[in-house]
Amino acid sequence: MIQTPYYLIDKTPLLANLQLMQRLRRASGAKLVLALKGFATWSAFELMREFMDGTTSSSLYEVRLGREKFGGETHAYSVGYADHEFDEVVAHADKLIFNSLSQFERLAPRAKGRALGLRLNPGISSSGFDLADPARPFSRLGESDPARVEAVIDRLDGFMIHNNCENADFERFDAMLARIEARFAPLFSRVRWVSLGGGIRFTAPDYPLDALAARLRGFADRHGVQVYLEPGEAAVAGAGTLEVSVLDTLFNGKPLAVVDASTEAHMLDLLIYRERAQVKPDRGPHRYLVCGRSCLAGDVFGEFAFEEPLQVGSRITLHEAAAYTMVKKNWFNGLTMPSIAVRELDGSERLVRQFGYQDYVDSLS
Repeated sequence: MIQTPYYLIDKTPLLANLQLMQRLRRASGAKLVLALKGFATWSAFELMREFMDGTTSSSLYEVRLGREKFGGETHAYSVGYADHEFDEVVAHADKLIFNSLSQFERLAPRAKGRALGLRLNPGISSSGFDLADPARPFSRLGESDPARVEAVIDRLDGFMIHNNCENADFERFDAMLARIEARFAPLFSRVRWVSLGGGIRFTAPDYPLDALAARLRGFADRHGVQVYLEPGEAAVAGAGTLEVSVLDTLFNGKPLAVVDASTEAHMLDLLIYRERAQVKPDRGPHRYLVCGRSCLAGDVFGEFAFEEPLQVGSRITLHEAAAYTMVKKNWFNGLTMPSIAVRELDGSERLVRQFGYQDYVDSLS
């Protein structure tokens, strides 16, 4: 048995997502590139690359990882390219996407024949969180004035738009895309490709995948462009868990259980977005507030129901621990970093990475 805590990537639900993605690729003509900002656990890339066209990145290290570990197309984007890193970014990228016209004007001459793109900000989004809303007031994410963009259109190969966030509503996506087309259509017809970003939950149960495929194909045909999507969470939804063990139980107004992991260090998005972890089936007569082991008072995964009383050594599975979880893990409190394991399609589990004291030491100086 693998020692907790560890992240577990289950290839069976991962494959189910990938098969839906393949279906969308074939029906729509769109290309799909993995958003490494959401998931960069490269031990799963051997399976994923069979169903995807490449990767898209947000930094030098991500674009290099995409080139070295995934292959296929390698799209580079950054909110702000650093001068001293840019040449290395170019060396690993097929497409270079700029966040602003000022960065484009300054750095495009160093792009060495790569395809050049620009991020557009359409001023609308599906985000329910101001923190994650790319169209929030005073947003720095992309150019919003079609007239300013038109001045450089002859030097651009494509555009990237990222305005969806956990959007499982096709009608909402359709309506927003119509507004985007109304604003930017004359620009679209003058480039070769348009990326519509990520945040579309098209692998969710009952999502109208055929409608999405038809909408994407219609967009591509109407504007004469290759469409890209940049799935992150959609690719790995339901495929990752954090496996933990109970270290202590106590009572302070209600039963508490302390586990060998931490929200602050190992599931940071729970704190950032004030959300509760997922435990399944979350039923039974015994309720516990499941807490992390860091010194942060609010290090709490949530309150859950269990069939049996928890005791030291009890195992708990925390779901949805792949997207935006593994990429954000950190060494807060010097806590043991969860290992990484993979459950193969035949049900066998194997440990692919362990972290130790030297990793902690090497992360500092």
